[in-house]
Amino acid sequence: MNKTKKIVISISGMTCASCVLAIETALRSFKGVISANVNFASEKAVVEYDTAITDIQAIEKIIKATGYTPIEDDTEKKAREKEIGNLSKRFIGSLVLSVPLLYYMFHLLFAWPMPEFAMRNAATIEFILTTPILFFGSIFFTRGIISLIKTKTANMDTLVSLGVGAAYLYSFYVTCAIWLGNSSFGMSDLYYEVAGFLITFILLGKYFEAIAKGRTSEAIKKLIGLQAKTALVMRDGKEVEIRIEEVKIGDIVVVKPGGKIPVDGTVIDGYSSVEESMVTGESLPVEKKAGDKAIGATINKTGSFTFKAEKIGSDTFLAQVIKFVEEAQGSKAPIEELADKISAYFVPAVVLIGIATFIIWLLAGQGFAFALTAFITVLIIACPCALGLATPTAVMVATGIGAEHGILIKSAAALQKAGEIKVIVFDKTGTLTKGKPEVTDLIGGNEVLFYAAVAEKKSEHPLAEAILKKAKGINVPDPQSFNSISGKGIEATLNNETILLGNRKLMAEKNIAFSDFENKIQELESQGKTTMIVAKNNSVIGLVAVADTLKQYSKEAIKELRQRGIEVVMITGDNKRTGEAIAKQVGIDKIMAEVLPQDKAEKIKILQAGGKRVAIVGDGINDAPALAQADIGIAIGSGTDVAIEAGDIVLVKEDLRDVVAAIDLSNYAMKKIKQNLFWAFFYNALGVPIAAGILYPFTGFLLNPIIAGAAMAFSSVSVVTNSLMMRRFRAR
Repeated sequence: MNKTKKIVISISGMTCASCVLAIETALRSFKGVISANVNFASEKAVVEYDTAITDIQAIEKIIKATGYTPIEDDTEKKAREKEIGNLSKRFIGSLVLSVPLLYYMFHLLFAWPMPEFAMRNAATIEFILTTPILFFGSIFFTRGIISLIKTKTANMDTLVSLGVGAAYLYSFYVTCAIWLGNSSFGMSDLYYEVAGFLITFILLGKYFEAIAKGRTSEAIKKLIGLQAKTALVMRDGKEVEIRIEEVKIGDIVVVKPGGKIPVDGTVIDGYSSVEESMVTGESLPVEKKAGDKAIGATINKTGSFTFKAEKIGSDTFLAQVIKFVEEAQGSKAPIEELADKISAYFVPAVVLIGIATFIIWLLAGQGFAFALTAFITVLIIACPCALGLATPTAVMVATGIGAEHGILIKSAAALQKAGEIKVIVFDKTGTLTKGKPEVTDLIGGNEVLFYAAVAEKKSEHPLAEAILKKAKGINVPDPQSFNSISGKGIEATLNNETILLGNRKLMAEKNIAFSDFENKIQELESQGKTTMIVAKNNSVIGLVAVADTLKQYSKEAIKELRQRGIEVVMITGDNKRTGEAIAKQVGIDKIMAEVLPQDKAEKIKILQAGGKRVAIVGDGINDAPALAQADIGIAIGSGTDVAIEAGDIVLVKEDLRDVVAAIDLSNYAMKKIKQNLFWAFFYNALGVPIAAGILYPFTGFLLNPIIAGAAMAFSSVSVVTNSLMMRRFRAR
């Protein structure tokens, strides 16, 4: 049987969107790889593969063969710091050597004074200064050539190496001619300062870009930094401090005041309040007592307690969140496909435009030097870095912000689609309401309560908890048989007596008359109470009514959604009358009542048939089919009970205002992505024609390659900075 696995691999050496395309193409064509998405901003690849066909080592070999370097997770931080340090040294070295070259350029442009020795030996001095700069920028040449040879694709490095190489080689040709005594060449024919300063500016841009890209993944760094390093456990009756890696399932962990909870588990003794904001976004401390869940990486406040370790290592809630956010940041939004398609053709097109520009200016009689300048400028200004960073940087920041607020967005596609939602369906029990109903009315006295409790004793439904709580103090035996009938009720036997507990559908199915109780049932239902009919040996003996209370912010969340023009629908297994009563309380006009769990997905399909994007908000377990069917499934959970696999978005807190926050975050992120893409496209659409010399016949202006290099370098930084500004986002 095939088993698939999804991994996140950090990669160094990528410089633009073309690099992403090269790696993705190589991985997707490799046998055993099911899907591969590479994120330029995070420098990570999310790869899903068949473990029966291939493995991680083979996948990493493919990445290496493409000309890039996979990095181990534990060395990623060091590798990034090393890259930034390396770029810093290369830039400083280039800058020191470029400054004298700049003086030569100013001498030509503004007639700055120049010693005769420097003028007479200009070619030799510029050659000596520029050659080491090319070694500082050798990464662009090696990567550009490797990309062409191994992947048959050109990337940003290819453009840089062509542009800089052309300037340097032509200057070297002029230098050799001058050395050989050719008097037709002079200082004005040298392009060393162009080659030198292009490398210097691009290194500076890459340095700032590396720093900025590092800041986009701050959320992951914060989450990883939350992990405890040690734990205090009971061993042989003594408290022993051990490394977090040594904690085993079943260990009794001791948490002291002010201490960090190391792993996930259940409190067995003691009482305290715990600060969970770092993983749930909940600002208020949460009380913990025996039976409550403890979440690893949260901070204990005043009391102390012990708990039993139940989830360790990669199974802890925090580890799952980190994995979740990493995969989301490595995924691609549908809007990014446009940038990818353009990038595939962009670099070859720019090379052709550059060659055409060179030929046109030669034929126009402007001379070799002029044509070469235009050729170099076109290649340099058109590097597609900004295009490659436009979407992934915004996705990284948005998913990080979401995680910090307890909103776990599963993929970039989910982030994009959340803002396109026009209809939101809310499950009633456990979503709009607390899911902890209480018995409010008992028609038929203790006999009815007794038989209802017997029927519910083996049930795990929230209603069972309410009935058994009401029957506390009554000796309730186990039923001899128990059968849960989905969406209808329960059938059980006790002392050869048949007990039925359920709704009208169950009674009708069993041909049991209940008309004498119909008026009372309707009265209770009109009050928003779920009413269950109790029958013994085919005769109704009474009614049990339970009521659930709305969650604290349900009404506020529904109001906010409607203000945004989103249609809100409630779906419930309750009858229409009860559903309408709850819907009225919360401010919902449209309800779908008496819907069996297995039919919820079909109801979502009906809503989708209208052509609108539909989301459903549910508990992430019973509503799994509907969550999967909806355009966006939003699973509500709390702490370690979060059903991470159930929805596209998981809300850690049981606060429905986070549904609104998720939609607002999506809209804000898409606004930033569109801004980034606009400026990336606008920059190239405007820059390439100007670089080619379109203004020269009218104004006599030809863009200097050095200015083009500076503009290209800082266009990437501006895109990343615009994405980082998203950190100002605050949920309303």
